[in-house]
Amino acid sequence: MVDDFFDIESLAKYLHLLPEQVQKMAERGKLPGRRVANQWRFDKTEIFHWFEDSIGASDEQQLKQVERILERHQPDDLAQVIHLRDYLPSELILIPCNARSKSSLINDLCEFAAQQGRLWEPDKMAKAIRAREELHSTALENGVALLHPRRPQPSWIDSPFVALAKIDAGLPFGGPRGVLTQLFFLVASDHDAFHLKMLAHISRLLGQNNFISQLVATSNPGEARDIIINFDTNLE
Repeated sequence: MVDDFFDIESLAKYLHLLPEQVQKMAERGKLPGRRVANQWRFDKTEIFHWFEDSIGASDEQQLKQVERILERHQPDDLAQVIHLRDYLPSELILIPCNARSKSSLINDLCEFAAQQGRLWEPDKMAKAIRAREELHSTALENGVALLHPRRPQPSWIDSPFVALAKIDAGLPFGGPRGVLTQLFFLVASDHDAFHLKMLAHISRLLGQNNFISQLVATSNPGEARDIIINFDTNLE
């Protein structure tokens, strides 16, 4: 039970802040936490989602800082620097995708990953992604959705990966102001820090000029893979 929570000192260490900064953020409602016996306690799942939401609202410099913070919390067997190109091979790019609804898109992408031998429990993953979407859509105003379960599910995958699907006409996926979504990244992780760091890295790529438009214009997985390699290689 203790391992499910941060106290002020451990959260400060995790975020690379001073304990006084964490306490002030908590008291001002900037961090999800609660007092228990006059001590601040922070649920790790809630902090995970707070960090995730912070990534979505961050600019380029803030995203770089997020990646630096998370590099310090990677398991020893993971590289310090991650790149999308290393986790999204062409065989995990579903172009074209012919799904006609939000539910069928999620099902099709999970089943596609399973057919490639990367996902062992496609039905469970699809259910977990739908549950995450019901909390708050991962669709962004740029026509991209970052699909994932609420927490990493290491028992469902052989190793971390990202899959991509593109729908030419776009789907109503819960994006801001009814924006249709055309690109869908599925992030499958085995560790919280990896998951958040990959989201931050993808978010940085999405902010690069012409990255999204070039992916939307692709007609096959090979072209999409080349675009990802090009932009990922040039990302600082």
